[in-house]
Amino acid sequence: MRYLLFTLLVVFMFSCNSNEAKKGTSTNSPIQPHIPEGYDPEQRLNELGIKLHGLSIPKANYVHAVRTGNLIFLAGKGPSNEDGESITGKLGKDLDVDSGYAASRLVGVRQLSVLKAELGNLNRVKRIVKVKGMVNAIPEFTDHPKVINGYSDLMVEVFGERGKHARAAVGMGSLPNNIAVEIEMVIEIFEE
Repeated sequence: MRYLLFTLLVVFMFSCNSNEAKKGTSTNSPIQPHIPEGYDPEQRLNELGIKLHGLSIPKANYVHAVRTGNLIFLAGKGPSNEDGESITGKLGKDLDVDSGYAASRLVGVRQLSVLKAELGNLNRVKRIVKVKGMVNAIPEFTDHPKVINGYSDLMVEVFGERGKHARAAVGMGSLPNNIAVEIEMVIEIFEE
């Protein structure tokens, strides 16, 4: 009989502790990712005076972004000005390095717009992982990295050290609709 009472007492105590532990956790509240204190790309965009744009619907059979696990792969984008007109021409013939750099930076703003639409908040970006920059250039042009620096520099301005990334900057004989550059990006996000 003593053993039975002792066993019931232990079971009762365990079930009370278990219920107390459950009270402290809520299954209804979403898990918040751990974002380091002081890390605020959204605020940095405001400080830089950068306005993000709305997204157009893809004109072919693709999507702007694909998420797998904690990685997001962004489709290649080209540069367009505030009026939505594409920046076109070949580097080394129609455009110089400074014009290419500016075009590359415009692509960065477009890609940040895609990322913001995908995530809702750029503070969820853990780091920029990889950038692939394609430059529409004549065969003699060799300053592809200087052109894609416009994009890379923007990522570092917005995300700080987390904006530094692995990168390819390559020349192309042509790009769709004669756009000056096309850039793809892979991003890691804070896990939820």
